[in-house]
Amino acid sequence: MNSEAPIMFSVIVPVYNRPGEVAELLASLGAQTDRGFETIIVEDGSTVKCEEQCREFADTANVKYYYKGNDGRSIARNYGMDRANGDYFIFVDSDCILPPDYIGKLRDSLAKDPSDCFGGPDAAHESFSDTQKAINYAMTSFLTTGGIRGGKVSMEKFTPRTFNMGFSRKVYEKVGGFREMFSEDIDMSTRIRLAGFRIALFPDVTVYHKRRVDFKKFWRQVHVFGMSRITLQLLYPGSMKAVHWLPALFVIGAVAMIIGAFFCKWLIIPLLVYILALWIWGIISTRSLKIGTLGVAAAMVQLTGYGTGFIRAYVWKIILGHGRDINDEIERRRGK
Repeated sequence: MNSEAPIMFSVIVPVYNRPGEVAELLASLGAQTDRGFETIIVEDGSTVKCEEQCREFADTANVKYYYKGNDGRSIARNYGMDRANGDYFIFVDSDCILPPDYIGKLRDSLAKDPSDCFGGPDAAHESFSDTQKAINYAMTSFLTTGGIRGGKVSMEKFTPRTFNMGFSRKVYEKVGGFREMFSEDIDMSTRIRLAGFRIALFPDVTVYHKRRVDFKKFWRQVHVFGMSRITLQLLYPGSMKAVHWLPALFVIGAVAMIIGAFFCKWLIIPLLVYILALWIWGIISTRSLKIGTLGVAAAMVQLTGYGTGFIRAYVWKIILGHGRDINDEIERRRGK
């Protein structure tokens, strides 16, 4: 490994009370075969700090540690960018683990396809729990999300997410930083695209993403995702695509089929066929009967959580008109 490589990438990680996860992430950064990066950890007002873990990996992962008051992860990312030295800012979540060739593959991908904004997919590491692997299946399968989370086949333009996203310093100088809101990464990607920059998918630049560790937390997370999709539509009229409606339509259709089955048992068949397809494909893609079965439960949580959040926000913000001042709300969150 070349320890004298110039800094091309600044890996920026906002952290809140996650010292154990940060240690795993930093260990994976310390094992990178390409050393042309720095790691910027921004502790966002944590009560359980990761400063000790940052000191442990300060040399191997080229860590710079900052502590600031709790303002939210978007403000923390912007704080990190203001202190970064790299030509490109790379964003990963604290619950990610990077393959040892992550930085090297990113460098190679940019050499082949120079892009000012880019991202890659996430996957489940072999060390993850069965529940985490099942949630990963639910969040990445074409049968549940339409492939919009970094896969090779998708029903929508690729939109980088901050578990594996990067952009050039030039983008930051023109577009500005993240805004403190739910789905801030989609908002940022949309602003980057509207500013005229091209966004590239690097399918080989993968991270291992732990996600939520139980279905209850997972449901709360995707419920917020569903609500935030309506916010994004209000911010960017016309940005909502057919794929974003699918979980809501699933919820409405599933409820209708279950109720209808009391009058005609055959009405439940489409739902059962879909669940069977999820189960079979889950077993094939995860190569595990247990994870494939858990994957069906995770998919139901993902679809109902997102779908009900979408419906809830659509009724409140669009039908009842409470989303008219969404830009003002976002600016208030930024403290302006």
